[in-house]
Amino acid sequence: MVKTKNPIAMHEADKSDAVLVAVTRDGKVFLGSTVILPEDLPPKVKDLLTNKLDKTVFVKADQRARYEKVVDVVDNLRAAGVDQLGLLTEQLQEKGKPEGEAGSTPAPAK
Repeated sequence: MVKTKNPIAMHEADKSDAVLVAVTRDGKVFLGSTVILPEDLPPKVKDLLTNKLDKTVFVKADQRARYEKVVDVVDNLRAAGVDQLGLLTEQLQEKGKPEGEAGSTPAPAK
């Protein structure tokens, strides 16, 4: 997963009903734990979001995944009508600080 220095916590991504799409280093795409082709994402994601209040879809990509593959996934999510995308990254640990204390930023209030 890509690492970042200034993350915003996305606690909604940890919920059991969160819609999560992952791109692996070898370009495989997963919707939850199911392998899927990017072009098959729109109808599946539409079905998953039908009765949900929070229509955010979270995308997690390996840092070694090809950029074009991630763009293809995002484009297909947009085609599904997804307006809210959460890009999940790994927080860099600051030297000398224990894990979980590296300047975590709470999510902004809605």
